[in-house]
Amino acid sequence: MTVSETPAGPMPPDIVRCAYLDLVVTDLARARAFYVDVLGMVVTEEDDEAIYLRTLEEFIHHNLVLRKGPVAAAAAFSYRVRTPEDVDRAEAWFAARGCRTERRGGGFAKGIGDSVRVTDPLGFPYEFFYEVTHVERLAWRYDLYTPGALVRLDHFNQVTPDVPAGRKYLEELGFRVTEDIKDDEGTTYAAWLRRKDTVHDTALTGGDGPRLHHIAFATHEKHNILSICDKLGALRMSDVIERGPGRHGVSNAFYLYIRDPDGHRVEIYTQDYYTGDPDNPTVTWDVHDNQRRDWWGNPVVPSWYTEASPVLDLDGNPQPLVKRTDSSEMAVTVGADGFSYTRKGDEDQGFKLGASL
Repeated sequence: MTVSETPAGPMPPDIVRCAYLDLVVTDLARARAFYVDVLGMVVTEEDDEAIYLRTLEEFIHHNLVLRKGPVAAAAAFSYRVRTPEDVDRAEAWFAARGCRTERRGGGFAKGIGDSVRVTDPLGFPYEFFYEVTHVERLAWRYDLYTPGALVRLDHFNQVTPDVPAGRKYLEELGFRVTEDIKDDEGTTYAAWLRRKDTVHDTALTGGDGPRLHHIAFATHEKHNILSICDKLGALRMSDVIERGPGRHGVSNAFYLYIRDPDGHRVEIYTQDYYTGDPDNPTVTWDVHDNQRRDWWGNPVVPSWYTEASPVLDLDGNPQPLVKRTDSSEMAVTVGADGFSYTRKGDEDQGFKLGASL
């Protein structure tokens, strides 16, 4: 047995964190206006086919690639690994599970070196890399900060029909579960998993999939999120706000969800908590606890449960959707009006904020 193997097969790669999302958009100019002019992301490089963006505290080449294409979709969920050898481990680990892999010594995107992309057991396009071009970290360039400054990539959120299967596979890959949502019948509706010492690098939301639910960028404080709301209002763009601002029960984070010109969902996120101890307890929420998604504020809108972005296979084709057969979170917690909720122990199903039309 080699050092890269375990009794069960190849050793999984040592994943450091989520690093960037490769996102296909249909109109590059409109996407640039949204992510750069409105959200203030920093352009590292751009050409007629792609724009490479990063947040203010980032030192690697990019956190988001906007790539022009015919279908708005996610092309790769990319993770950085700890050593060059971990790229080898990622390739071997997924191949041993019968997953398709593709390796490029020169990388799949500018600024990224030797990388492997895989179609994972859930049908998502994952990428693993170590080699990367360093760029200026702008953490000290307060002259460049806007009131709504985005400082880090925080996480992805993936829609999958089988959350327990996804949870098991990601735990085998080395992720740790921090929070989940279940019911008394044993159905798992969502799970949050991390590699860095925060609540998550990715989350699994139950639904027809595989699809990208959202990408999340962090701000320093909740007032930064409120400033983004004010800016959107001033630009008469408040219609891109889908949900929030508010406070999550899960993750404890202050949040805002907005939609880009192609409908891709972006979360602005701040103030979750440290999870790095080896005995960090998993927090389980009851699906009928109406504070799991919103600690306070507006109820979750139906589109948040039903709409998401397609993902691509390694040839660039949209992956077909697999229907979820387990109960959906929306079906068991949201009424026909779209805004009602259930709470465990209540006899009546009613409105969170009073009667609405």
